[in-house]
Amino acid sequence: MSDLDTMLRDRFGLDGETVEAHLNDTITGLLSRRVCRNFADKDVGDDLLDLLLACAQSAPTKSNLQQYSIVAVRNRDTRQAIADLIPSMPWIADAPVFLAFLGDVRRIRTLADMRGHDYANNNADTFMNAAVDAALAMQMFIVAAESAGLGCCPISYVRNRIEDYAAILDLPDGVFPIAGLPVGWPANDGYVSMRLPPRVVVHRETYDDGNLGADVTAYDDRNHDRFPLSAGKQRHTDKYGVLEKCTWSENVARQLSLPERDGFAAWLRSKGINLD
Repeated sequence: MSDLDTMLRDRFGLDGETVEAHLNDTITGLLSRRVCRNFADKDVGDDLLDLLLACAQSAPTKSNLQQYSIVAVRNRDTRQAIADLIPSMPWIADAPVFLAFLGDVRRIRTLADMRGHDYANNNADTFMNAAVDAALAMQMFIVAAESAGLGCCPISYVRNRIEDYAAILDLPDGVFPIAGLPVGWPANDGYVSMRLPPRVVVHRETYDDGNLGADVTAYDDRNHDRFPLSAGKQRHTDKYGVLEKCTWSENVARQLSLPERDGFAAWLRSKGINLD
């Protein structure tokens, strides 16, 4: 089995014969990406961090509007305050750097006022463009950071405590959290997350999920064999109980069977962001 075959088997749990003609360091790094939730007690130098942040700013951005910002947090007390918002993830405080990736529609509103122009795009499309800009910048940072040997773990859970999180970062109106990103040197090897098979996610020419049930059932079985979900990882056990075999599809269906962050839209509107 080739190195590429091994990486694809780790990622999807499927056997196959592949051609390595197009394999390079970037593709190898992406296919072999591992979860990092444990960080060594070792600093990330400013020179490296600045370089990686420059990579983040090299991301594509809608119409070159650049509607995002990044807050880099090194202060130990501030990192601990963020970690305290999420007791289930204490390792957040162990990372020497915490990056807050933010949608930012404030900047261009301010520039419009400075230039004497009306701002006529406070709407859902601008919100989405800003969110995508921030997400693309975060992904570029992750690729660059992991190529340098660092570990990263995006955290959307910060939006569960959005009022407190925004207060810690002193976010003004027009700036909203996308995700947090602890960054540091991995303390262990982590693991490869198994993903849905490409035929479920990648559609050819038109969208077709006619075989979704069978494909996901097979994926559930492969994923359970590798990563059986303990009682502590199963969602909403107070409502649904603990299963001996709790599959990926069962767990994600459980997770989204109850409202999550249902106050997010109201918070955005309170910050002057229109979603109409």
